Formats: sequence, structure tokens, C-alpha cells
Amino acid sequence: LDEEEPIPSGKGWTMVRPDSTGSSSKVVGLVEAVERYGRKRSHGTDNMMEGVEPTTERETHTPPRKKARATHLPPITTLNAAAPPSPLPSPHGSPPPPPIWPSAPPSGASSPQPQAPLQPDLALTTLLTLPSLLSHFTSLPQPLQSHFLLTLLRHSPLPVLRTLHSILTPTLARDFLTLLPPELASHVLSFLPYSTVVRASRVSKAWRVIIDSDPVLWSDLLKSTKIWFGGVTERAFAHSIFARRRLNIPPTPKTLPLSHPYKMLFKSRQLTRTRWVDNENPKHRSFPAHGSSVVTCLLLSHGRIISASDDHSIHVYSPLTGELLQMLDGHEGGVWALAACKDTLVSGSTDRTVRIWNLATGRCTHIFGGHTSTVRCLAIVKPEWIEIEGDSGVITREKWPKRSVIVTGSRDHSLRVWTLPRPGDPEYRCYGADDSEADPADEDADDNPYHKMHLEGHDHAVRALAARGRTLVSGSYDCTVRIWDIVTGECKWVLVGHTQKVYSVVLDIYRQIACSGSMDGTVRVWNLRTGQCQHTLTGHTSLVGLLGLSPSHLVSAAADSTLRIWDPESGELRHTLAAHTGAITCFQHDEFKVLSGSDGTLKMWNVRDGTVVRDLLTGIQGVWQVVFEGRWCVAASNRNPATVLDVWDFGTDEDEWIGEPPSGFYDDDTEEEDEGEEIEQADVDAMDQDLEVEVSEESAEPEEPQECARDSSQPLAAEVEDVPMERVEGIRASKWAPPSKPSGHQRNRPVLGEPSSRAISHPVDGIPSRLPPINETPTRPRIRQKQRR
Repeated sequence: LDEEEPIPSGKGWTMVRPDSTGSSSKVVGLVEAVERYGRKRSHGTDNMMEGVEPTTERETHTPPRKKARATHLPPITTLNAAAPPSPLPSPHGSPPPPPIWPSAPPSGASSPQPQAPLQPDLALTTLLTLPSLLSHFTSLPQPLQSHFLLTLLRHSPLPVLRTLHSILTPTLARDFLTLLPPELASHVLSFLPYSTVVRASRVSKAWRVIIDSDPVLWSDLLKSTKIWFGGVTERAFAHSIFARRRLNIPPTPKTLPLSHPYKMLFKSRQLTRTRWVDNENPKHRSFPAHGSSVVTCLLLSHGRIISASDDHSIHVYSPLTGELLQMLDGHEGGVWALAACKDTLVSGSTDRTVRIWNLATGRCTHIFGGHTSTVRCLAIVKPEWIEIEGDSGVITREKWPKRSVIVTGSRDHSLRVWTLPRPGDPEYRCYGADDSEADPADEDADDNPYHKMHLEGHDHAVRALAARGRTLVSGSYDCTVRIWDIVTGECKWVLVGHTQKVYSVVLDIYRQIACSGSMDGTVRVWNLRTGQCQHTLTGHTSLVGLLGLSPSHLVSAAADSTLRIWDPESGELRHTLAAHTGAITCFQHDEFKVLSGSDGTLKMWNVRDGTVVRDLLTGIQGVWQVVFEGRWCVAASNRNPATVLDVWDFGTDEDEWIGEPPSGFYDDDTEEEDEGEEIEQADVDAMDQDLEVEVSEESAEPEEPQECARDSSQPLAAEVEDVPMERVEGIRASKWAPPSKPSGHQRNRPVLGEPSSRAISHPVDGIPSRLPPINETPTRPRIRQKQRR
């Protein structure tokens, strides 16, 4: 007997043994079964094995087989060539798979021909499974999601990664500076040096708007670079910029708002500090002027060079070309005093007259007579907000004078105050102005509608004067200095101490001090509140004929060929500038430099260390005058036998350099010209009545200073010391002024001593309605400084 062969089997599988009758059906493998199943689904029949045809060797009906053991099927992937076919064609044009079905014998026309299964589309299959994949992904914890994505990225080609980068970069980008509150953004930027801040402003428009419009940032940069000079000159600069913008509003809106004035000031001061030293070859131009006569006065005003001479003439030149623009002839004597304001020029002469010129037309519009000797000095005093201490000790801020005035000092021992004519005011010519035989000194000044008052008290010629607000300081050859109230005409103090003639005076109304230089070789610092001499500055050995006062420095120039730099607060001598060999004939200084002329040389000094920076002129006979502002410097000198004007330009064509006037007072503010007619007349009447009380001498007691009237058309006019550009008024308004009519752009102004709410300022045409405080932010509360008395 033949032994029974063992049945092959293995783990999970076993061979099906055919029955004993010998008739058996062909075994269908797994791959073939899956393919048949896919074909069955593609034909849409319910029979699980439909489409599986027997071979020719098998009978139509096969005997039953033993039940196969359950086996573990391997996972089916779409990469398998035998995957279930898709009923849709492949969009990628995949080649058809090779035929895997055995050939069937011909069975006639009625026998259906078997179809090959369709190739599945990988992209479509994946797309159909995305919703399920996404739902599973979102249900995973975040760490597992990160791991899953990281795994996918590691297996992604470079083009895929580039696509992801282009999507993720803008999605994840966050502009932190624009998302922060303004005070925090300002605080972050305050840690950067100014060079980095400037580069940061070029990152985007949003950053530029944030940086350019931040007053706290730029004031901090001014302080950190040591070009912040106390706040007074900085606020005056900001007022001037806003005044210019009110007049020159751009016709079309710009894409970016205008920069804050403090940024412009920072840029200008940086240029002033560096260009005058680093630019070794500035543009230089020389041209003759006034023949061979002495230049007695020299001004730089609104792009004009204005010079006066003892040859009776006044010339106006262009600093760009040196061209003579105008010759103002009319004086019958040497011109020894000049002052300019916009298109108005005021001159005083040895012919004892004061003339007002229109620089736009070159015409002399007014001639004032009344002085009986040479008009040796004069000044234009424009309205400005000042601190006034009342009888109760309360300090208020008031605007004085109510209208611009001219103050003149003469060798006839007196001073006179005149109203400065405005453009369009009636012209006036004093007695004898058109008659060579008549004497203007015979004019009765009271007949002049522009004459306000006559200040008498000095016993000798008035040699020098300085005026701001309501305060006038005059120095005389009678060895005294007098302090006057311009509005009432009262002489508040007679300052006695000098033992010889007083030749020069300067005034600081914010620190309430005045300084005087005398032939006795001393400089005295006077307290305007008490009338006492705070400091007597000694060291010069000869006449102190010139003085200059800036926020940080008091500079004196003497006939002993030296200049001295003092601390105006303590009276301490900081530096002695000794390099000239003759009397100092002229000088001007700012917070960075001193320019001085003497003995045929013009020198530039470093005001902070007292060293010589360079010689601008050498080898000439003498230097008459020198002035500078911003990028421009002009000197008048004698080069035997001709008089020459030298002009230097220390800037470049790309520089946005705005100069600061040496007096610290700007004449760009046109608020008084913009006032309504009713308010203007009320202001004039208020001053007129104030004067009449004093001049009529009806009362022995001086009139109490009156607080100014509310002025609704004066935006950005006044500020308390620690809140720039915020308009503040006194406790009560002028009793003469009618209540002003509110204008469309007026904001409610707080009154000292009364509660007020901070209103939000909205810019109009790029011009903010008020300058934000430099020391106040939501996280930096305002600290009120106690006023000194």
C-alpha cells in the first residue's frame, strides 16, 4: 500500500487536498482573487465570484472543497500592481497593466469577452482619503501632530519644502513694533542708537510712521547725544515748524505723514555738530560790497544777506549767487542798527530816524522821527507766551505784547516804543522826511499813530538793549542797566554796579536773568526778580564790548583780544579763548562753536573744550561782522581797500538742514496775523488802555499787569514748561477783551487751577493739533515741576 503523502502546510496556511474522485477545481490565489474582486466591483454584480471563469481542464461543476483555514491577509497598498482598479481613467496617462488572465477558448459570439481591470489613480485615491486623514490628524495631540508633520517634512523633496516656506513665512511673520502699544514701541526703540533707529525707519512705511512721529523717542535721542538744551529752544523750534506747515500745507496728500519737529531738530543739530568740523572744503564765495565802507550791521534772514554800512546804504544779497538783490537808499546818515522780521526790515541811523522797509518790494513804507540823536540800537519784539507772577504768587502764562512792537535806543538818553506796521497798514512819513531843510527831531512823536511811549531815565546815551515779552533791558553810558516793562512803561529796576560805561546787554526771560558787559572789564549777571547782582564775572582786562547768551553758555568778548566762556547759572569760567592778537571786533556762538573776528583773522572754536577748530579767513586787514545760521556763514571784512562779503555753505544738496536763529526766537509764527479783526482790535485796545493809565500819570501806582485775553485762533500757541505745545491760560482773562468766538478747529484749553480732561488730538493734513509732551506717556506720568520764585 502506498503511504499517504503528507499535506504541505505552514503557519497560517495549508494546501487544499482534492477529493478522491480526482475531479477538483483550480485553486485561486490571493492576488487573483483580489483582482477578480475588483473586476466584479467594476461590473457591478452581486455575485462574489462573477467573472471568474474556469479553465478548459475543469468541469462546469466542481465538487465541494474542504474549508480553508483562516489566513492573515497582507495589507493592500495602492502601490501594488494588482490593487483594485478605479473606474475613472488616470489623468497622468498611466500605461495599461500587462494581461494577467489566462486565455479562454473561443465560445462563440454569445460568449462575453473578459475586460482587463482599470489602473487605479494614485493622486485621486489620496485626494479621496484626505477628509478621513484630516479628521484623524486633528484628533491627535499636538506633540504627535508635530512629530507627524516633521516626519512628512523629512521625506519631502526640496520643491515641496520651498512651497511650504513660501506659505509659512508670511503666515508666521509678526510685525511686533506695530502690534505693541505706542508707549512700549517707543520704549523698545529708545534702547537703539540713532544710526540704528534711522535704518529701522527704512524697514517699512509702518515703522517709518511710528519712528518719525514719536516725540519721546527723538527727545530721548537728543538728550542721549547731548544736543538737548533744556527744552525752551526745542519747543520754539517745534512751534516754528508747525507755523510753517500751517502756511505751506501740501496741495496733495502725501503717502507718509510729516515727521515730528523733534526729528527734524535732531537731524539739523547733528549736521551742525558734524559738518562744520568735518567738511574741510565748504562751498566758498566772495564778492565786493559797499565799496570800501565799514559794514556796521549784518543779518541772515529768510534766505537773504542784509548788510548796512556807514555809507548810508542797506544792501540785500543772495547767499546762493552773491547777486545784489536790492539797494535800500534813503537814510541820510550811517546805518548802525538793523532788525528783520519776515519781509519787514527796520533800520536806525545817525540821521535820527527809524525806517521800515518792505523787503518784497524794496520800498520804504514808514519813517519815524522823534529821537534827537543817533539811533544806536533797536529790536523787534513779537508776541510770545511768558510767565507772569501775580501779587498772590500765582504764576500764569500770558501772551505779551499783544502786537509786535519796535524798541529803539538813542544817544539822546532815551528809548521809544513803536507799533510795528503790518503789511497793508497806512504808510507814515515823519516831519522833515521829504524836506532836506527840516529836522525830523522836531517831530512831535505823539502825532505818530505808531508811537506808543517814550522811556526816559538814563542820564547818558543808550548803547545797547535786549527785549523779549514784556521785558526790556537797556545799557547806558551812565554805567547803569535798567529793566523796563514794555507794556506799562514802568522802570522796574535800576541796576547799579558797573563803574564805567555799559556797552552790551543780553536777556534770558526763562531764567529771569540779564547780563551786562562794561568798560570796567567785568560782566555782571542780574536777577530780574529781585534786581540783585547774582555774579560778577572778572578776568577781562579791558572793555567787554560784546556778549552772547545761549542755553548753556555765556560768551564775552573784550578788547583784550580774548573771549571767555562762562556758566550763566553758576558764573564759573569754563574756557578762555586766547589766540587773537587784537581786540575782538565781532563774534557769534551757539551750543557747538564760536566764530570770532579780529586782527585780520576769522577763527572757529569748539565751545565745549575751548580749542581752535580752524581759521576761516587769514591775511586780511580786519573783520567787521560775522553771522551764521544752519549751514550758512557770512563775514564782512576789509581787504585793503575794498570791503568784501564771504559766504560759506557747509551743507550738501541732499541735506535737510534747518538753522536755529541766534536769538532763539523764530518769526515764522503768524498767529497774530491770522486772528480775527475783532480779537485783534480788542488786543490793541487792551494795550492802549494799559499804556494810558501809566502815561496819563493819573495814579502814582503802576497798573497791575493784566492777563491776556483768550485767543481762539492761536493753535499750538502756549505750553507749560513740562507740557510742550499745550495751550494754557491764566486764572482770568483781560478785562478789556471781549469773549472770543470759538472757531471750528478750537480745542478746549485748560485753565491753571481747574480740573481738565485730556482731549485726544487729531492731526489735520499731517499737522498735529498739539505737540505731545516729551516726558509724558501712558507709562510715564507727567511730573509737575515746582516754579521758582
